[in-house]
Amino acid sequence: MLKRVEQFTKEFLEFSKNKPIRIISHYDTDGITSASILAKTLKRLDKKFSIRIVKGLEEDIIKKELLRQPNEVILFSDLASGSLKYFQNLQEPIFIIDHHEIHTKELNDKIKIINPHLTDKPKDNECTGAGLCYLFAKEVSSNNQNLAPLAIIGMIGDRHESNLSKINQQIVNDTTDLKIKKGLILYPATRPLNRALEWSTSPYIPGVTGNRTGVQEILRETGIGYEKNLLNLTEEEMSKLITAVMVRRAQHNKADDIIGNLYILKFFNTKEDVREISVLINACSRLGHSDTAIAYCLENSNAKSRALDIYTRYKQELVSGLKVAEKMEKIDGKGFVILNAKDQIKDVIVGTICSMLSSSSSYDEGTILIGMAYNKDKIKVSARIVGHEGRNLKEVLEKTINIFKDNNPQTTAEVGGHHYAAGCLIEKEKESDFIKALKETLEVEVIKI
Repeated sequence: MLKRVEQFTKEFLEFSKNKPIRIISHYDTDGITSASILAKTLKRLDKKFSIRIVKGLEEDIIKKELLRQPNEVILFSDLASGSLKYFQNLQEPIFIIDHHEIHTKELNDKIKIINPHLTDKPKDNECTGAGLCYLFAKEVSSNNQNLAPLAIIGMIGDRHESNLSKINQQIVNDTTDLKIKKGLILYPATRPLNRALEWSTSPYIPGVTGNRTGVQEILRETGIGYEKNLLNLTEEEMSKLITAVMVRRAQHNKADDIIGNLYILKFFNTKEDVREISVLINACSRLGHSDTAIAYCLENSNAKSRALDIYTRYKQELVSGLKVAEKMEKIDGKGFVILNAKDQIKDVIVGTICSMLSSSSSYDEGTILIGMAYNKDKIKVSARIVGHEGRNLKEVLEKTINIFKDNNPQTTAEVGGHHYAAGCLIEKEKESDFIKALKETLEVEVIKI
């Protein structure tokens, strides 16, 4: 992997001499931290650059960006591996730093790319977009090692912290002012427990999340004071709290679902829970404030104030959306549930809502959850899986789109994501056709299992 990074960096620096650079990155936490690492790296090189944050790479976006090619060097981060078919007739090279699944047959000599799936040992080299951007930054200059905290935030944002690959462990080792403590993976670990419990969405705690009375009951039951946070709990208090949470998540009472490493990082000169930082960044971007998210990553004090306000609003949206999802009529099948929220839940949070439900006690391990929400003339589709075992969700959606295209050859639907989280955009007027194709695919997938 490191040799690939070295070669990529050499080619990029050579090709981008005296040319402005266009960074195009994904709008989630990993994409925002990726763009921020690249921005800091290019700024230190005194290079001219611009940033565009996108929800996904649709064909029209790619065509528009490629028109800039004669004048700008295009650098994709945390996306583009699934869009290689659009880069078959390039006149100039493009550069991609990404970790998503890739169709190797679509590669050509104009596509310069870093991707763990192209290495001999993908598992050892498993890494997020931000982690790969950090390796690139460090290859540019060893002085960029102080960008490792942003890579850690991207890693947590993309849930790569449970089983660290060799590359991710190397990034952890590079990060100063990082504290790791084992305990209940409730965030923020640095805030009073009553607030952390009330706003807990991952894990979702039935009767406690969004319920102030339920919070009071669990703290009274465990004998833990409101003012305490996870970091200053005794071993006995932590044990009592874990037991109380497991009781409320009876159907999912696997300890490894709620116990893990708490990552505490010095950010804005304050000890912060990395999970909270990652969710805050995600909140800003998903609610349409990616500029604030990037400025926050670059530790701009004015951006911090704006980001905290947006984060509060986002948490309220999530709790409200969760209540809507719990009450709404669902399409249930064997091993799958389709939540067609239409305009009842914002498209930017429907995937997060599915993630929250996937950690609740409502569904059996391996259940596929599909969330759908309107996005202007399109429908945002997000797929998540309950637990850590089950079908490859990207493959499930790709098969669905293939069936869907048989009756709708003009569709522009494209699938993005990976094994445990995937999504796509479809035309709103084709809603019933898509659901029919989705049910057909999911029923076949269950039979295969």
